[in-house]
Amino acid sequence: MTPFSAIFVPDELQDAVSDRAWLQGMLDAERALANAGAATGLVTADTAARIGAACRAELYDPRELAQEGRAVGNPAEPLVRALREAVGDTATDWVHYGATSQDIVDTAAMLVSRRALVLVLAELDRLADACADLARTHRSTPIAARTLLQQAVPTTFGLKAAGWLIAMLEARRRLAVVRHERLAAQLGGAAGTLAPLGDRALDVVRHYAEELELVEPVVPWHANRVRVAELAAALDVAAGAAAKVGRDIVLLAQSEVGEVAEGEGGGSSTMPQKRNPVRATLAVACARLAHAHAGVLLAELDHEHERAVGGWHAEWEALSGALAFTGGAVTAAADAVSGLVVDSGRMRVNLEASAGLVVAERISFALSDRLGRTRAHEVVAEAARASSFREALLADERVDLSDAEVDELLDPAGYLGSAEALVDRALAEWAAR
Repeated sequence: MTPFSAIFVPDELQDAVSDRAWLQGMLDAERALANAGAATGLVTADTAARIGAACRAELYDPRELAQEGRAVGNPAEPLVRALREAVGDTATDWVHYGATSQDIVDTAAMLVSRRALVLVLAELDRLADACADLARTHRSTPIAARTLLQQAVPTTFGLKAAGWLIAMLEARRRLAVVRHERLAAQLGGAAGTLAPLGDRALDVVRHYAEELELVEPVVPWHANRVRVAELAAALDVAAGAAAKVGRDIVLLAQSEVGEVAEGEGGGSSTMPQKRNPVRATLAVACARLAHAHAGVLLAELDHEHERAVGGWHAEWEALSGALAFTGGAVTAAADAVSGLVVDSGRMRVNLEASAGLVVAERISFALSDRLGRTRAHEVVAEAARASSFREALLADERVDLSDAEVDELLDPAGYLGSAEALVDRALAEWAAR
């Protein structure tokens, strides 16, 4: 992480993807390998216990290991040397037995991902809950829907929040599947054959995966990066869904719109009047960073033969970044929504600012029975170009509506369609999750 990381990523999530977390992940893999060897009779229980006792991150310097790893292009090889030195002569030959560096780093990647995903999923839950609260509270609050940033037709703020909610539930569902079903142990040896483990190899793999509480793969996946790509895609979707919330809030909080505001913070170093939507802004920024890191992971599916030239190595930083910045995006969006101040009065004022144009579609449909769909659309479009939409409608003999009928049709609150019912459907989906 960088000096800016604390702005974007919560401390707990930074810790989950830190150098120390990766180091402990590699050590957990080495301990599991030793225990799997003991379970299958390859090594003694005492030897496995001695190896396991040395698999504690505080015994090693991750920066020093990384520096030593430059010579071999990965951090596992110097760690194995340090671990062998730590366990002593009688157990040293059984450290890392049957494994290769990629086995240890890939398995560590899965462990780091699992721990980080627990935090990301919890923040997605918090964001979903906050969206549900908004949807319920503002189920019937009219607001202008905007297409291409222009007022379109009326909707409700509750339905907008319900849209956010469903996106969170869908993103969470995908991430949860990856978390529980697609994070797998990796053990294949030098080229995926498990040759050093002899006829006990498959039993070792089974115990290894069970020890780590990771999925046991059908075959080693060192050159098959679909699991990593699935994780990257699920993180990218979650970050993007959070960014959608953040961007909508930023647009609704513009001075000229003023329909929402973040509850706290957002000051300026020079302009005392500013109330910037900082959390929403951070959600957008984090999502862009998460997308960039996820893009690296998604680009690495075409590994060469049994070990990639650079593609595998590029994944390590990218995976940490994708996990961290997705968590940052979701956390920032959750903070923004949880403290959102909603100005329903301003929403109504903005609806009325179009002087009825926001319900032009409604009037067009109302006239369709008399004039036909195409002709009605033309008549309303012509009235919409006049200086007063209402007066133009009343003056047009083809409209044939009374003043009271026109005024009723011009009320935005009367043209909300199924917005409230759709909010209810979203809330039901949330309650059943």
